[in-house]
Amino acid sequence: MGRNITYAQAINEAIAEEMSRDSRVFLMGEDLRGRPSLWRGKPLDELFGDRVINTPISEPGFVGAGLGAALTGMRPIVQLMFVDLAFVAMDQIVNQVAKCRYMSGGQSKVPLVIMAPEGASGMAAAQHSQSLEGLFIHIPGLKVVVPSTPYDVKGLLKTAVRDDDPVIFLTHKRLLASKGPVPEEEYLIPFGQGAVKREGDDVTIVAWLYTLTKSLAAAEKLEEEGVSVEVIDPKTLVPLDGKTILESVKKTGRLVIAEEECKRGGAAAEVAAFVAEEGFNFLKAPIKRVASDDVPIPYAKVMEDFVLLQVEDIVKAVKEIV
Repeated sequence: MGRNITYAQAINEAIAEEMSRDSRVFLMGEDLRGRPSLWRGKPLDELFGDRVINTPISEPGFVGAGLGAALTGMRPIVQLMFVDLAFVAMDQIVNQVAKCRYMSGGQSKVPLVIMAPEGASGMAAAQHSQSLEGLFIHIPGLKVVVPSTPYDVKGLLKTAVRDDDPVIFLTHKRLLASKGPVPEEEYLIPFGQGAVKREGDDVTIVAWLYTLTKSLAAAEKLEEEGVSVEVIDPKTLVPLDGKTILESVKKTGRLVIAEEECKRGGAAAEVAAFVAEEGFNFLKAPIKRVASDDVPIPYAKVMEDFVLLQVEDIVKAVKEIV
């Protein structure tokens, strides 16, 4: 692919390319102007002027404004500073954004991207460290995207901007500085197509965002002990690439799902239920979920690490079913 760039730079490029391609695309959120770019590329306000909009600290207001703009033909990208702040705009997201196209009988399109970084990043404490994909996948009408690499974040974000349905686009704060190959030529990644990130024969791990990084590290450790692990990155949770997951489970007979969310009611539970319903006969052992503890994320670093799932937790879960 010729070059390595950071996850953050890939986000910047995707937005800049889509704003250059389509004058209806604009960016709005807090602290986006008059400072170095949030995504460490050329500041987008210098490139696009008033199409980069600084908003007041009022998520209900600017998420609602984004919805109104989408309904009238624009293609807004709304940036939440933290996914945790989606809670103050839940009426807009759940009762309006997710339902407008359905309630209009398909007459209205809602080409709105809501971007939000999630996850624990080190001493950000309980109100700025949550992972919330399980909450969003529960809401009919929302597409939920979880890119794990610089290549994926760029291609999926460009796809999201061009989609006529609302997209919850989740990134992870710990991935922003990660580097990977990204081509200079334009490309799009379709929704609903996961990828086998590592091939193996003994057990399947499904993981996304920063937990994919931990799962690949766990697979390396397990290989040293003679356990062959296949790692699947779904890339999008809605729509979910069930076919790729089932094909892998059919081969390995064992499944571990790893996520940074707390375990109760998380997206891993949905993946586990899907495989139990559609691929039960493939299983040689119980499905295992590995997740963070069902508690708020603590401030103290040592306690944050204790609550979050770690590579060793994934290794342990695999060993329990192999």
